[in-house]
Amino acid sequence: MANKTSEQYDKVLDACKDIFFKKMNDYGTAWRILRTSSLTDQIFIKANRIRTIQELKQSLVDEGVESEFIGIINYCIMALIQLELGDSSEMDLAADRTKNLYDKYAGEAHSLMLNKNHDYGEAWRDMRVSSLTDLILMKLLRIKQIEDNEGKTLISEGIDANYYDIINYAIFAMILIGESEPETQK
Repeated sequence: MANKTSEQYDKVLDACKDIFFKKMNDYGTAWRILRTSSLTDQIFIKANRIRTIQELKQSLVDEGVESEFIGIINYCIMALIQLELGDSSEMDLAADRTKNLYDKYAGEAHSLMLNKNHDYGEAWRDMRVSSLTDLILMKLLRIKQIEDNEGKTLISEGIDANYYDIINYAIFAMILIGESEPETQK
């Protein structure tokens, strides 16, 4: 099962990366202007929209929850890059440097998933997508609190660990959504 999960994980991440770099082609690295807290808020908006759609079982905007999960994954990677690079006058990142940073954080998220998946025995496969959404929102509220505390924690893991968990929860949600679609829709 671990190989299947890794393959599914890579497929979702490849789709996210494809969208990320197509948008980068259109917009450059304009996201570099955003503070990490602004990226957190963007992720929160996307997660909150997913929860609203799940509760109302209706979307009035012609984009489903899948595109929001992709946005969450990509914004988390942007936030991890921002944590590393910090506020900088270097707004424009070269494509190769951006790709290396994207791959670095995506790879670290994948390694974390493999380790946790081993220890937890793929328990996420028995979860509901709505529960994964709630976990993402909880992690975002934790990040916001840590940000409000200027990054200081007494006992808790840092902001970056929460972003990694959010990436993995969003990818798990995408895998579960993909598995629930009829074969003709895939």
